[in-house]
Amino acid sequence: MLLIAGLGNPGQAYAKNRHNIGFMAVDEIARRWAFPPARSRFQGHASEGTIDGVRVLLLKPQTFYNESGRAIGEAAKFFKLTPADVVVFHDEIDLAPGRFRMKTGGGAAGNNGIRSTTSQIGPDFRRGRLGCGHPGQKELVHGHVLSDFHKAELKWLEPLLQAVADAAPFLAAGADDKYQAEVMRLAPAEKADPRKLARGE
Repeated sequence: MLLIAGLGNPGQAYAKNRHNIGFMAVDEIARRWAFPPARSRFQGHASEGTIDGVRVLLLKPQTFYNESGRAIGEAAKFFKLTPADVVVFHDEIDLAPGRFRMKTGGGAAGNNGIRSTTSQIGPDFRRGRLGCGHPGQKELVHGHVLSDFHKAELKWLEPLLQAVADAAPFLAAGADDKYQAEVMRLAPAEKADPRKLARGE
């Protein structure tokens, strides 16, 4: 069993926020691999299916972003999963928009959803870091992640989400390096202009 969780905030008011790109990734995986409709389970919306023959639980915690670990920890405990069996997709302000990186373990780097997950299952889970860019100033970060993606950003967001889903067999196989390479091959990100990043574009 592989647990794939996305970080985000529940409710339509947050649905298109940058902070909810983890939810968006899980939704696209569910669509691409024909998972059944999600149901309430593990303090979240959960759906079981398969990716390339591997049994997978998709989970969107409904505890709000900063408490995501409660749902992830409950599901991991129920299925007796190790951290290596858990993948968490989340927004990453330290990556340029459209960039994607896989990472195992490490610190939370100020991400309270990752911090919450670490408190429940330890730090050594797998992380799908979806680049959303930095607004340029620390005091602008909160507003940046809780604002919606601009229409112009859909030109990289939609291909990235599709790539995350299309390349999922590598993720299911535990081949994270190959998965990262395939996602970026399918959705190559433009080189970021630091001047635009500084203006929050």
